Amino acid sequence: MSIGSLSLPARLCLLAWDTAETEVTGAGRLPPLVRAGALVELARRGLLVDEDGIATPADLDSGTGDPVLDGLLELVRESLPHRWRTWVTLRARITLDAVREQLAAEGCLRAEKRRVLGVFPTVEYALDRLAAVDALRAETRAVLLGPVPVAEVSERDAALAVLVDAAGPAGGDGRRADQERVEALIERCGVPAAVLRTVVREVRTATTAAAALAD
Repeated sequence: MSIGSLSLPARLCLLAWDTAETEVTGAGRLPPLVRAGALVELARRGLLVDEDGIATPADLDSGTGDPVLDGLLELVRESLPHRWRTWVTLRARITLDAVREQLAAEGCLRAEKRRVLGVFPTVEYALDRLAAVDALRAETRAVLLGPVPVAEVSERDAALAVLVDAAGPAGGDGRRADQERVEALIERCGVPAAVLRTVVREVRTATTAAAALAD
């Protein structure tokens, strides 16, 4: 599978890797960011709709064929109604673990089984496709910072860029995207703007909290 065909949550997971250090940066922000990508992907596909601020399955039968997205959709269906902002963090680790397993199956990550303290089994992941992730990061940076015209950006690429911006600076030099451009990308995403802004705010809140804990 090419990176271009991966879902939003899978792409967001890959973009968390620092390819120079071959490790994840800001690991604490990753669960809510990946979950936000899954929520937005389901909203883009019309499988989650907004009902007075509640993330609501459009019907009881539809699916995507993607185990990560279908797993989240099933979780929403089986749970009490929650607002979009709640779903960004609620049991978000489930979605992250599913994405990592999917990326390992597709050859993007390499799963390495280890034991903590020599007793407790755990799985750590290593990035295998460094060049492809670097290319994806450059494409996303071009969408956020220019020169790609917003009108030429696909809905999925616009959503990816908006969520990346919510989690931190997109430029290698720490530059932030112009907020007028971010707003234009929000309108381009194929998701109700109010829903996307709610998800973005929650990602920013979760990112700030994760950074505070890391200090």
